[in-house]
Amino acid sequence: MSRRATIRTAHDDATLVARALDPDNTDEMTTTVERDGVVDGTDGDDDRTETVVTRIDRETTSGLQSTVDDYVVNLAVAIDVASQARPVQDDRPTDTGPVSDTDTDSDTTHNE
Repeated sequence: MSRRATIRTAHDDATLVARALDPDNTDEMTTTVERDGVVDGTDGDDDRTETVVTRIDRETTSGLQSTVDDYVVNLAVAIDVASQARPVQDDRPTDTGPVSDTDTDSDTTHNE
């Protein structure tokens, strides 16, 4: 008899979270993204709720518990990665410094 767990978590960018989780998934796990149309009550816009759904099948209860524990840790890291990966516009200019300046202080002559 197989033991099963399904874990559903809602995210702003569920696809990004699922992609961050993928490398840590084992053969006993599948992760998908589900989208449901939800109408926002305040402005009438049709918003999408994205959910990461991970299904885990293991032969033993202890194996299932271990895999779920590992998954929850990986999920926390994936959420952190996804939040850091979002582009943030900074209105301050970026100075790259003298990366393309030529170095005039170095001696380029060679003695032979």
